[in-house]
Amino acid sequence: MTDKIKIAIDLMGGENSPDKCLEGINLFISRNNHLNDYIFLLFGDEIKIKEKLKKYKKIKNNYKIFDTKIIVSDELSAISSIKKGKDSSMWKSIQAQIDLNADVSLSAGNTGVFLVMSKMILKTLENVDKPALAGLWPNEKNMNVVLDLGANIECSEKNLIDFSEMGSALYKSLYPSDKAKVSLLNIGLEEVKGTELLKSTYAKLKQLNEFGDFEFKGYIEGNQITKGESNVIVTDGFTGNIALKTAEGTANFLTENLKKSLSENLFSKLSIIFSYFSLKKFKEKLDPRKYNGAIFLGLTGPVVKSHGGTDGLGFSYSVEVSYKIAKGKLIDKIKENLSHTKSLYEKT
Repeated sequence: MTDKIKIAIDLMGGENSPDKCLEGINLFISRNNHLNDYIFLLFGDEIKIKEKLKKYKKIKNNYKIFDTKIIVSDELSAISSIKKGKDSSMWKSIQAQIDLNADVSLSAGNTGVFLVMSKMILKTLENVDKPALAGLWPNEKNMNVVLDLGANIECSEKNLIDFSEMGSALYKSLYPSDKAKVSLLNIGLEEVKGTELLKSTYAKLKQLNEFGDFEFKGYIEGNQITKGESNVIVTDGFTGNIALKTAEGTANFLTENLKKSLSENLFSKLSIIFSYFSLKKFKEKLDPRKYNGAIFLGLTGPVVKSHGGTDGLGFSYSVEVSYKIAKGKLIDKIKENLSHTKSLYEKT
């Protein structure tokens, strides 16, 4: 196992587990059959897992099961879960980064509990005040990294600068051939717009530009996020979470109303035949399962949170994100980027 990327997975978290988790692993393998440099460390009820594995033929010799009977319920608070959950599949999947040299941990379980456990076990990186929750959003050119998405309601200038450096490191680990381009989410594009916090952060990010970790693109408004001119969008958790929920709601609104419009009468139904491939492409672009997997940044090891209600396809993309950030040496990139932030504050 020493030369393999080790992906530790809590198989018991979220709806319809472990079925959807195993299906997701199987789909990841099918989609990436050219890869053989990984191994899955699977945490959960061994009897159930072995029975379910008979259904998934792609999962062969690339896993090891760790029998864990305790499951963290979605209904439990973080404190209650931690009291009873140190032998849970969730806790053990995070602890695997320490005990088994796992490269990344993944769970579809209770978000709050998963983040609290991750912070307790892995600790924050030196000089990081607040870890951030980052997500992937599609844009016209490739993909955006957006952070923070709700872990931190209030942020300081340093927090936003740390988010910029960590988000850029995440982007580079996922897309090594692309340049990270950072923008601050704001109510206008002019340098004089926005709060004093945003203005001071803007000035510091212009200085950090010289280190080459990212290209600072200035401010961005919400209606420009999908353009792709910037690919690392930085904001506080309050604004980021509202933006995320608005984007999800808009995407659902568009797809649902398109379905209704295309089934209203015979002519609209016939039009589906002639525009099938275009509609299929449109649906795939907006399919939230393809962007499933939020990444908790700022800890000594990477953790990925899959949406609890996703299906096997959605979980497979969380597995893919986990593999890519481990392969891309995310933590090393974050540490290197944050060393530049430290030097910036030493100057001032």
